[in-house]
Amino acid sequence: MKKIMAIALSAAMLMGLSACGASGAPAATAAKTDAKSSYAGKKLIMATNAEFPPYEYHDGNDIVGIDVEIAKAIAEEMGAELEVSDIAFDSIIPAVQSDKADFGAAGMTITDDRKTQVDFSDTYATAIQSVIVKEDSAIQSVDDLKGKIIGVQQGTTGDIYSTGDFGEDKVQRFPKGADAVQALSTGKVDAVIIDNNPAKVFVQQTSGLKLLDGAYTEEQYAICVKKGNKELLDGINKALADLKSSGKLDQIVNTYIKAE
Repeated sequence: MKKIMAIALSAAMLMGLSACGASGAPAATAAKTDAKSSYAGKKLIMATNAEFPPYEYHDGNDIVGIDVEIAKAIAEEMGAELEVSDIAFDSIIPAVQSDKADFGAAGMTITDDRKTQVDFSDTYATAIQSVIVKEDSAIQSVDDLKGKIIGVQQGTTGDIYSTGDFGEDKVQRFPKGADAVQALSTGKVDAVIIDNNPAKVFVQQTSGLKLLDGAYTEEQYAICVKKGNKELLDGINKALADLKSSGKLDQIVNTYIKAE
């Protein structure tokens, strides 16, 4: 289990942002309008992988979900326009690194390896990795996964953790979570490890499957930006803090995840 520590927003960050305020503005005014003065009227491109309901998924021609709504709210707080780019999950970090996207939001967990490639915002959601099996499966707990073939979405923490726990030869990777679930239904894998909320959706939509009790791992999600892009990171963190304090963040999550 990997616990993710939220990054504290310090006074030093705010001072750095004030220096980026509108030209000629007094320091106090710039501090209050730091994010908007830097990004007002600009376009922010969010890289995501719209195969991860309820965080991001296709609804007709639109891409919707928790991450999309949070990103829209962040862009609004920063006075910017949001554009969503739907790409493969393991292409998100390279897109951010190469400036093809300004930030990535796709149910992405902070890991030590990812921290060497990008910088992360404060966390905004806690997630559980769960195990999906067939209803008649002999697998009754995580302990029973040893020696089994496990399906995962390529590049996700389900992929990373299961490979570390069970070995490269026991993990089959798929471009989409739905593909891994389909492989489970047809007997090509013995179990699927994926985030709990998408797992619930897949089980509801696919007959003959069930979730194991208990968590495989517990983790927290954050937004990634290009390493060293402190201005954007501070702007995102400030917007996230405002969304949390106003209750809008909880409102967005509750729209997509209903209490059971």
